[in-house]
Amino acid sequence: MTLAGRAARAAGPPLAVLAAVLGVWYAVTYLALAPRRRFLLPPPHTVLTDGFGDWTTFGETLRGLGTTAKVALTGLAIATALGMTFAVLMSQAGWVERSFYPWAVVLQTIPILAIVPLIGFWLGYGFWSRTVVCVLVALFPIITNTLFGLQSTDAGQHDLFTLCRASRWTRLVHLEFPTALPAIFSGLRISAGLSVIGAIVGDFFFRQGQPGIGSLIDDYTQRLQSAPLFAAIIVASLFGLTVFWLFGLAARLTIGAWYTPSRRS
Repeated sequence: MTLAGRAARAAGPPLAVLAAVLGVWYAVTYLALAPRRRFLLPPPHTVLTDGFGDWTTFGETLRGLGTTAKVALTGLAIATALGMTFAVLMSQAGWVERSFYPWAVVLQTIPILAIVPLIGFWLGYGFWSRTVVCVLVALFPIITNTLFGLQSTDAGQHDLFTLCRASRWTRLVHLEFPTALPAIFSGLRISAGLSVIGAIVGDFFFRQGQPGIGSLIDDYTQRLQSAPLFAAIIVASLFGLTVFWLFGLAARLTIGAWYTPSRRS
């Protein structure tokens, strides 16, 4: 298959879905909503002209995105360091896994909106409170995927390292960690999207300092500015997709030469 054919095969289905979504969007706006209620769902071209074409509004959205991106990436970096550290410790000692993993599950099941006020009480309402929300949201997938990958090493390979009298560190670095890389990157891609969600949630509650895109979404909602609201949502979604794609690209560059996931045609 030619390069153009592969590109068309990869991009065709998503573009077809996008066209269908835009068609339904226009139909709902002009057929289901009365003219006086079309502010609830402005047509796509209005979102483009008022949300993206107005530089004052779009510049405000981009500045908010910059603040949210800084929070999301900082939280993701901290969650990655903590999650991988805990996963390695749990893979090396059963008592650590039995002691800490249940609490990681508990942390995942706590509704984040229920503890956001506590975070504000303890840390204030600025940058680090937003970052903590990102860490709490993004931590669990990194722990579980890294731990799963580290514990999925083939038993025969473990026996080979035992015959060679390899140390625990050598076994971890040269056997378990390379085997775990596909699972680690899967966890990172999941947590990348979650960190963006966590940053936006933090923006809604913690408004000290430069406003993030979540704060702008809340402001546009209260002012019934539907076109800038949709533009801000689209920009936030594109940022999440970009971070997800970058981790996918990093995975292909790192492990693509020797790891090929099974796919259905």
